Amino acid sequence: MDLDTTPARPRTPERFEPGEGCLTTAIRIPVRIVVLVLVVPVRMVWDLLAGGARVAYRSVLTPVGRGIALACSWAYETLLAPVGHAVGVALGFLGKVLFVWPWVALWRYVVVPVVRYGLVVPLVWLYETVLTPVGHGIAFVCSWVYETVLTPVGHGLVWLVVTLVVTPLGWFYRAVLAPVGREIADAIGVAWRIAGQISRAAGRGLKWLARVLVGQPVSWFYRTVCTPVGHLVRDYVWAPAKKAAVETGRAVGSALRSMGQTVGQARRDAWRALVGAPRPAEPVKASLDGARTLGDTTTVPGVVPAPEISLRKQV
Repeated sequence: MDLDTTPARPRTPERFEPGEGCLTTAIRIPVRIVVLVLVVPVRMVWDLLAGGARVAYRSVLTPVGRGIALACSWAYETLLAPVGHAVGVALGFLGKVLFVWPWVALWRYVVVPVVRYGLVVPLVWLYETVLTPVGHGIAFVCSWVYETVLTPVGHGLVWLVVTLVVTPLGWFYRAVLAPVGREIADAIGVAWRIAGQISRAAGRGLKWLARVLVGQPVSWFYRTVCTPVGHLVRDYVWAPAKKAAVETGRAVGSALRSMGQTVGQARRDAWRALVGAPRPAEPVKASLDGARTLGDTTTVPGVVPAPEISLRKQV
């Protein structure tokens, strides 16, 4: 008895592993029959228990669970919620009485008056009565010292620096350094121009020496010796060698072509000796009533017969 309502999975066809023989197949079939006989009762008992469990869950446990849930909800809304609210209000009031109100009273009636009258008021009185006049006196003294002492002293130091350092340095720069620098720059410019002229003259001299000592002898040697020798080599050595190489290449090519033709002829003769000479094509009988078409066995009246082509390899 199978009470399971779930759709059964489609069974895939049995496949034998590659390489299995008849002995393996003969052993597998009896083993599967024995296992099937042993497993069928167990599966029937399992399906019976599973079906009974589902029926019991749907018929008994579900209504009982719903009734318990409704009873718990009613008890929570009718009893536990009001009692919890009342307990929460009482605990909140008790917490305020024990933990909030004492600290608020301590802060408002003890800490704030003590800090205000014991610390803030004396500090304000000390600032207004003592520190402010003292600060004003110190500011007055500092302003008087700056205006009466530091300002004249600063002016005197500035006059000394300008008189003893800046003025002499300016005069030394204008009278000594500037003229000397201009003269040095002019001298460097003149020397640079003279050095350029000397360098160009030396370059022209070296160019003349190179042309006289190297260029002219090399040119004379090339025209007098190298050119005639090159012509002799070209006419009597290079041209005959090139002609001989061309002739040799032509002879080698002709020999290779003759060798290829000989090898091809030998291959064809060997093939005829092995497979025989090709058969002559048989004449095709023309028939006006029943001509065959190429690749089809049906006859078409009034059609010219197609030539039969031999599939034998032509040698």
